[in-house]
Parts: sequence; C-alpha cells; structure tokens
Amino acid sequence: MAAATALAHMAMVKPCSRYTPRGDCPPLPAGQEFDYSLNSPLEPNAPLCKHTVPYSTPVETWTAGQQVTVKFDSVNGAAHGGGHAQFSVSYDGGKTFAVVHEVLKHIFFNGPSSSNTPEVLSYTFKLPSDLPSSKKVVFAWSWVNAIGNREFYMNCADVEVKGTSSSYSGKQMVVANINGYPTIPAFNGNYDTGLDMYKNAKNVTVKPTD
Repeated sequence: MAAATALAHMAMVKPCSRYTPRGDCPPLPAGQEFDYSLNSPLEPNAPLCKHTVPYSTPVETWTAGQQVTVKFDSVNGAAHGGGHAQFSVSYDGGKTFAVVHEVLKHIFFNGPSSSNTPEVLSYTFKLPSDLPSSKKVVFAWSWVNAIGNREFYMNCADVEVKGTSSSYSGKQMVVANINGYPTIPAFNGNYDTGLDMYKNAKNVTVKPTD
C-alpha cells in the first residue's frame, strides 16, 4: 500500500495525455502500451513527455485565441503543496516547447499550502492569438513540486491548432530536477524558490513542420 501511495501524484486528464488508460480517450498508437503511472514524475533520464510516439490523430482541436480548459485527475492525487507549473506547445515533435500559460507558486491551490490534497483541478486560460496552424502540436503540462523529493512532472497531449500566424514566440519551458538540468530545491515555505528560472527564461520561436 505504501508503494502505491508513493506513486500517486497528479496527472493531466483533459486533453487526453499520451497513453492514458482512460476509456474516453483515443486508442493507443500501434505497438504502445497503456501507462498506468502517468501521475508519476519523469525518471531522471526519461525524454521530455515520457512517451515520444504521438497519437495518429489529435485528441482535441483548438483555435488560436480561444479559451481552453485543462483538467487534472483527483483520484489519489498528491499535490505536494503546489509549486510552479507551465502549459506549453511544441511544433517540432517535442524538442522545443514555448510557454502559453503558467501558474507559479501555487498550482493546485488557492495560496500557500502544506497539503497533499489539491484544491484546484481545472485551469481555463486563453491561448495566444498568434499560434500557427498544425495538426501535430504537442501540448504539455509541466510541474516542479513545492514539497517533497525534487521531481519534474510532465504530461503531453497531441492536439490540432487552427491559426493564421506563421510562428509563435514565447518563453522556453523550464525543465528542472532531471539529469542534465538544474535542480530547484524544496521551497520550505518560500514560494519564490526557483522563480528566477521562470522569469529569466529565454524566448524561443516555434513553427509548423507539417
């Protein structure tokens, strides 16, 4: 029981994360298996997104500038006192991610918390109006937890975006706490911990390759 509890963290359920076992999501890509630990952090040497083979068709279709809602699993969720989270897009198969929205300090909560029980499980935000069109956009949620082992969480979903721009420029997604990247220490009540990495992230430009 202890081992199972230790693996229970948070996972993105809308849009459908790659290889989710949820029955309301598309069938797996050929040759792949369901991932029953999508709510676990990335392993130290894992690739970004964890799963690199995309679905054959997008799980959702969005339009640049529209409001979108991202939802998270509340079953056995462990929110680790919040932390920093970003929502990002990639147009090159998951190599380069540009941020479209971020929730810093208190993801899953309404303010400082030492709780493992999330208060907020849904975020609605407006997509940038200058996102270009592509049927092969990788949408990512990433999270650095405030409390506990130093970990990096990331789920990815395959979406289509309809837009009129030729490219989009935004802050580069922060990656931390896995091999080859900086470590953001436990917050210990200081929710400004690691914020400099987010505020000083360089800008990157992403554009369709399909």
